[in-house]
Amino acid sequence: MTRLTGRTAVVTGGGSGLGAAIAGALVAAGAEVVVVGREQAKLQAVVERLGARTRWLTCDVTDAASVDAVRAALDDTEVSILVNNAGIPGPVAALTDIEVHDWDEVFAVNVRGTYLLCKAFLPGMTARGAGDVINIASVSGKRPLAHRTPYTASKMAVIGLTSTLAFEVGPAGVNVNTLSPGPVSGPRMERNFRLEAERSGTSVEDSERAFVSRAALGRMVTEDEVAQAVIAMLGMPGLCGADIDLSGGMVA
Repeated sequence: MTRLTGRTAVVTGGGSGLGAAIAGALVAAGAEVVVVGREQAKLQAVVERLGARTRWLTCDVTDAASVDAVRAALDDTEVSILVNNAGIPGPVAALTDIEVHDWDEVFAVNVRGTYLLCKAFLPGMTARGAGDVINIASVSGKRPLAHRTPYTASKMAVIGLTSTLAFEVGPAGVNVNTLSPGPVSGPRMERNFRLEAERSGTSVEDSERAFVSRAALGRMVTEDEVAQAVIAMLGMPGLCGADIDLSGGMVA
């Protein structure tokens, strides 16, 4: 596929997991990709694997100066795709047991980071009259998920940010949408199942079975499925202000 040839994408949280998978799908579709994250070694490994049409920049998405440095480093580049994927899961605990600093950290990465990257790259898109922003949220922002209040609240905030921002920049030709995956198989969910098992006194296997039983397909989605959903959304020019569920039927 080469339909994104000539376009440059910035992918946050690009050093591993979903971010690396999304970066790979964008490269396969013809785009130039800048992977952004905190850990240089992981970013370098992704670039080495994906090849010449990728590059990396370190960035703390919670820090305005760090984000501005990324924007400045790309001043000579026409960034027309922004995928705000950077996020952290936060604690697994009852709200009354969650420390304030843990709550603030989740919102700093998941919400403030999305805001700062949009603030940095939207002016260029609106000036050119074209661009795509895809913010990665979660179905957990739209359904009960006990003992995960910071995460679910932050993801609902991303959905609200997206729907409002679409009306701010849509008239300038910029599409802003949310992709809300369900549980994605991989290390993050394994960690959550382990913590939930410890909290509830059940096995990790029982914790996972109880969770995926809520999905119509009875399974988690994969990183590659989420990455291909990003590509599909970029191929839908009339999509703006939307929130796309990719959950195997967990939200139906």
